[in-house]
Amino acid sequence: MLLQGLRLYGKWCRFSSPITQLLTLSVVTFGVLAPLICHRLLHSYFYLRRWHLNPMSQEFLKQNQEDGQAALRFFEDLQTPNSSEISGDKALRPWLLVTIITVRRRNEFHYVLQVASRFHRLLQQCGPRCQIFLCNVEQDPGSHQDARLLGTFFAMVSRYKNWEDPDASVNQFEKEKRDYAFCLEQSLLAYSPEHVLLVEDDAVPEEEIFPVLQHLLLTRLSKPHLRDALYLKLYHPERLQHYINPEPMRILEWLGLGMFLGPLLSFVYSWVFGRPGLTWPIVLFFALYSMALAELVGRHYLLELRRLAPVLYNVVPVTECCTPAMLFSASSARRVLGYLQELHCRPGFAKDTALYSLLRTKGERAYVVEPNLVRHVGMFSSLRPNDSPRLL
Repeated sequence: MLLQGLRLYGKWCRFSSPITQLLTLSVVTFGVLAPLICHRLLHSYFYLRRWHLNPMSQEFLKQNQEDGQAALRFFEDLQTPNSSEISGDKALRPWLLVTIITVRRRNEFHYVLQVASRFHRLLQQCGPRCQIFLCNVEQDPGSHQDARLLGTFFAMVSRYKNWEDPDASVNQFEKEKRDYAFCLEQSLLAYSPEHVLLVEDDAVPEEEIFPVLQHLLLTRLSKPHLRDALYLKLYHPERLQHYINPEPMRILEWLGLGMFLGPLLSFVYSWVFGRPGLTWPIVLFFALYSMALAELVGRHYLLELRRLAPVLYNVVPVTECCTPAMLFSASSARRVLGYLQELHCRPGFAKDTALYSLLRTKGERAYVVEPNLVRHVGMFSSLRPNDSPRLL
């Protein structure tokens, strides 16, 4: 019975019209297969939010708490270095200084310990000219227990002494900007590095971050039109990475995907069904078919394929949100510090928007790396309190 059914299906496929075949393919792909395969993919249009969002958020929080406890045990068991090892050899100008800016958050997650432990382990890939620097911007630095623990292993600076209340007229967004500028300035003053990677304390680096940065800085960003960029952003929210966005580069990328896959899938279709040559309507159908499938499944998941090798990573013009990990050259960091003094942050104009505005007002250029080189694990914001956070 099964063999007979397959024979009938084969005859139908061979002798039915292309319109019927392609319509059937579309219905099966977008109505059956893609929803079944992608309903748990967080950044896909097929994601069943009502079914999966709450349990996935709780699972993420549980895993995050376990990672925090593991990071805490790592530093508790780590042998305390001597003072010269902590301060590092400042006579040897670092090629890359990783500055972790931190403020006290929910204790059970130990965000900054997760970030520092991963960088500590991955730093071996970067060599002795890469160092870690901790910048504590908690108003009561002594209450930030995780920072105090890390201060026994890494060089650290605190912006505030004991309990110090900033100017009452300064809103939280302006304070965050000033804290950010303070940490960037202290990084330059303490080590005079060639590059500063300013990382927020809930941005955990990916395994390949240092090989990719070495490739980008020594090869890609050495080109004249990229060399003087104001900053290089290492993270953009996955939910904002779709093709349908007000960013021309992504539209061009999307069209290029259709132009590549359209003829390729048309050739496969013609070969399977024994149809002579390629026709423009078939090529156009498969171009639109592949573009729609890529957008609905999620561009984020296609970007993940670029992790196969550093040369595959993409560098494109920057987008506005957000600042978990930003790379500055020494010269661009000084320009940023001067620019930020001229800007006042407020609700609706946070530091990420302020930095992005400089591209227009100052004629600067900036870029973002795709895919992301850090994972944003902090679900509890230091600016917007939320007792029941969710992944979306």
